[in-house]
Amino acid sequence: MADQGATPTPTGEPAQVAPDRAPVRVMVVDDQQLFRRGLTMLLAAEPGLEVVGEAGDGVEGTRLAETTAPDVVLLDVKMPKRSGMETCLAIKQAVPSAKIIMLTASDDEGDLYEAVKSGASGYLLKDSSIEEVAQAIAVVADGQSLISPSMAIKLIDEFKQMRPAKESGPALRLTDRELDVLRLVAHGLSNKEIAARLFISENTVKNHVRNMLEKLQLHSRMEAVIYAVRENLLELP
Repeated sequence: MADQGATPTPTGEPAQVAPDRAPVRVMVVDDQQLFRRGLTMLLAAEPGLEVVGEAGDGVEGTRLAETTAPDVVLLDVKMPKRSGMETCLAIKQAVPSAKIIMLTASDDEGDLYEAVKSGASGYLLKDSSIEEVAQAIAVVADGQSLISPSMAIKLIDEFKQMRPAKESGPALRLTDRELDVLRLVAHGLSNKEIAARLFISENTVKNHVRNMLEKLQLHSRMEAVIYAVRENLLELP
């Protein structure tokens, strides 16, 4: 895993779990044994996390998820027997409460779109630091979604040449503050970081995110990022 970089989110701070809260149960599915074992050992040492299993392919990973009922699954995109996207769908069907983070070497935006459609709650690159992965687990377990900051930047760059924003449609029903929140979500900031940036409470941020998703008829923050860059709502330089 790479050293922690100066990325906007996750913050790089260790995952914070309330003392009276049960540890987040984590499962790792990756066909690269050395990477999988190393990640498992590092996560097991993180406070507030409990590694409940690891698997080397999608079929084994789905079976293991059914027996361990993890809170969060770290899932590779490219795997034998069953792809990461297929495994994501299978795990979500078998264990609906499980949150999926795609942890992959692929920075292809097409894979990100497929991950969103498959029901993933997060998308991180394998060069993320262990602190970033642990923080992402905490964020996703708390019901939020997360895209690696480098992927968010890549998406924004990819869509810089998109047509101007439409003059009508759901986006115009957003308030100025909701648009502010949407832009910061699209740049990869967590609720905590958005609250600090806008000088509002985290609960207020959550309310804005919920209202924004309802108005845009979207299901997750990840979908909101893709919507924002496609509709050119980010006032890009």
